[in-house]
Amino acid sequence: MGGMRRPPTSTIVSLAAIAAVLAGTLVTYAFRSDRQLNVLDVVLPIVAFAGLLARRAYPVTALIVVAVSVAVYYPRAGLDGPLIVLAFMVLFTAADRGHLVAAITVGSVLLLGMGLGELGGPRHVDDTMFVAIGGWVVAAIAFGGVTRNRRAYLEEAERRAIDAEHGKEEEARRRESEERLRIARELHDVLGHNISMINVQAAAALHGLKKRPEDAEAALRTIKDTSKETLRELRTTLGVLRQVDEGAPTAPADSLARVYALVAASGLEVRTELSGPLDAVPTEVDLAATRIIREALTNVSRHSGSNQATLTITNASGNIMICVEDEGPGATYDGGSGFGLQGMRERASALGGTLEAGPRPEGGFRVVARLPLNGVR
Repeated sequence: MGGMRRPPTSTIVSLAAIAAVLAGTLVTYAFRSDRQLNVLDVVLPIVAFAGLLARRAYPVTALIVVAVSVAVYYPRAGLDGPLIVLAFMVLFTAADRGHLVAAITVGSVLLLGMGLGELGGPRHVDDTMFVAIGGWVVAAIAFGGVTRNRRAYLEEAERRAIDAEHGKEEEARRRESEERLRIARELHDVLGHNISMINVQAAAALHGLKKRPEDAEAALRTIKDTSKETLRELRTTLGVLRQVDEGAPTAPADSLARVYALVAASGLEVRTELSGPLDAVPTEVDLAATRIIREALTNVSRHSGSNQATLTITNASGNIMICVEDEGPGATYDGGSGFGLQGMRERASALGGTLEAGPRPEGGFRVVARLPLNGVR
């Protein structure tokens, strides 16, 4: 069996206040038994008690009910019990629940009515008591406004903390997505390029196996070296995925400083033009540049129908400019939907650069990339 449900704190406080008012009224009656009681001494406190118990659910209604009961009680009832305490409580509750205008209005009317009532006959409260009651009215309203503001502040702080936590989760998911895209680009660039080279060299080996064995041997040696490099690159990427240090090197095998070795590995006849220093390029830019060059040369080998290309690399005005052109009859342009071109664009964009790819007016295909040296984030 479950335990009894504990009543709300406001109900407990209201019941305690009602008990205190009843006790104060009995004490007043005991010391002033000469006063003539009437029906209002019973009805008005009961009405005020009911209003007090409803103050959390209906703050404005309770405020009006209690205020009217108190306003009628003192000039009309026989006893002067401490019923005014209930007025202070409903004033506080109305302000605390956001009905500040209603609380100020009712409080002002009560004080004005009390002041006017003391002008036309024998006085029931002296100036000191009147000021004290006015101070309690103002204090009840002000304290209710303060508690409401504090509660709103705490709720806003909690909301911001929740938003910040959600923001961290969104940032973590964004970084995770970016990391997956980066790894996908690495796998595409490395495996796609190297496996393409293996395919080309294997075809050359098969073609020349009988007629020119020395060429077949060179092709097989290239296959061996390329497959070894592919395994090394794959081992590096998998090491990142596992987040463990397997002793695999993390630096790229190729760099702009070794661009001729990079070109030689493509299996194409490439006319290379270099301008500006290429041995002090930031690592991120260097990696992106080499991956773009490898992918562009791989596309030439796969799709252009030509084994010749032109590669121009320029380091000037704070940018690395890369241009890969061919004059082949094939068409490598696919509108940007291929993973190769998409990966190259993503690499350039990640550094704040650009990449344009498309057919040349005079025939063939051109890839132009701009990688800012100061765009590393």
